[in-house]
Amino acid sequence: MPESIWLRDEGPPRKPRLSRERIVEAAVALLDAEGAAGFSMRGLAARLRAGTMSLYEYVQSKEDVLDLALDEVIGEIGEPSEPGPWRALLIGQLTQSRAVMRRHPWVAALTATRPLLGPNALARSRLFYSALARAGLSGPELTAAVGTLTSYVNGFVAAENTWWATVRTRAADAELRARVADHLSDHESELADQAQVDNGDFDGQFRLGLDLILDGIAARMRPGA
Repeated sequence: MPESIWLRDEGPPRKPRLSRERIVEAAVALLDAEGAAGFSMRGLAARLRAGTMSLYEYVQSKEDVLDLALDEVIGEIGEPSEPGPWRALLIGQLTQSRAVMRRHPWVAALTATRPLLGPNALARSRLFYSALARAGLSGPELTAAVGTLTSYVNGFVAAENTWWATVRTRAADAELRARVADHLSDHESELADQAQVDNGDFDGQFRLGLDLILDGIAARMRPGA
């Protein structure tokens, strides 16, 4: 695996013709349009109306561009103006994370394949770890809590994005759910009552699942923390 851009000493910046900022902006737009699987340096160069080799004056590889683009969109998650209660802070951050991953569907996949060491990613990590540490978690429980919250949001949004890429419209979603509910009612009546497959409220499902996880985290905190 190529060494991450965040782990290299790259020396002084080159004299700009394009700029790393322009490259990252175009990379985000290309990823939004084509996804990570369709991203290429040739396609990025075409979007910038530049030669492919000219990009390598600013980055060493395609992986560098993906790292930079990922950290750029992580920066769309706003930092709270003040720390506040740990639970409200994390709900706000994770709700924003979901919104960012809905706008940029490629983010969920990339976060699982590379070290998140850019300045925006590190700012999010500091926020999460410090909030939960102040609330009384430490050691393996602290690490597991952060990992569980991250995995929940990434997994939920990855499934949500795939669903809407396939079903596409609210009307089609409602029609499919109604057909599945009718089928279960005819063949699995108890499961039909329990599963509530006709519930298409993604926002409500996300928040309820998040509350369940946060309740579990709260139960492991020191009393009075």
